[in-house]
Amino acid sequence: MTAILIVEDDQRVAELLKRGLEEFGYGVAVAFDGEMGLRLLRSMNPDLVISDVVLPGMNGFELVREIKKQHAELPVIMLTALGATDDKLEGFDSGAEDYMVKPFDIREVDARIRILLRRKGKGDTRTAFRELTYADLTVNLLTGAVRRKEKEIKLTPKEFNLLTYMMQNPDRVLSRVEIAENVWNTHFDTGTNFIDVYINYLRKKIDRDFESKLIHTKTGVGFIFSSHENQN
Repeated sequence: MTAILIVEDDQRVAELLKRGLEEFGYGVAVAFDGEMGLRLLRSMNPDLVISDVVLPGMNGFELVREIKKQHAELPVIMLTALGATDDKLEGFDSGAEDYMVKPFDIREVDARIRILLRRKGKGDTRTAFRELTYADLTVNLLTGAVRRKEKEIKLTPKEFNLLTYMMQNPDRVLSRVEIAENVWNTHFDTGTNFIDVYINYLRKKIDRDFESKLIHTKTGVGFIFSSHENQN
């Protein structure tokens, strides 16, 4: 499974891309701004990056330049509503290998990805990233092993899926609706508290025995996975 990092601030577009590419067999993580994209880049070591141009803070051109400083050979596709020739040229000048204009057909995105991976000698070997790392927590996506510092943590499949989704979307608020749709592929029923129950299960295993807490509640909004203090 090839690992794809999507950097896109429009959550609807990001989700369409994520679900579409997962149907083609890719492993996909999503960042909603450039800084978050660079953090995920370090933790997941993707095979390819798809980035929007218009992003909050650091724009897509700046992000690609930073990516290329760290990983010169990492393929990048710029995906944007900006179709002017000057925008495309700036995208290529920043180091991007390809440039696609919205709206897109997911089949064409897949084709562009496969072309770039073949150019880089990866073909369709699909060597997905094996580990997610955040702060002192590590998750092996192939074996299912979870460790925090030197302690091995046993999780149920549902807890594991919840943790990996939170680790792939750090430092931003995740609503109960988003968690329900992306972790359990179901509509969130406001009359139930099953997400809160699983968050509490995960907290007991991930946070309870450690001084630094990673899972925080944003009252009335949702949850945030972060190593930064004062998130409540």
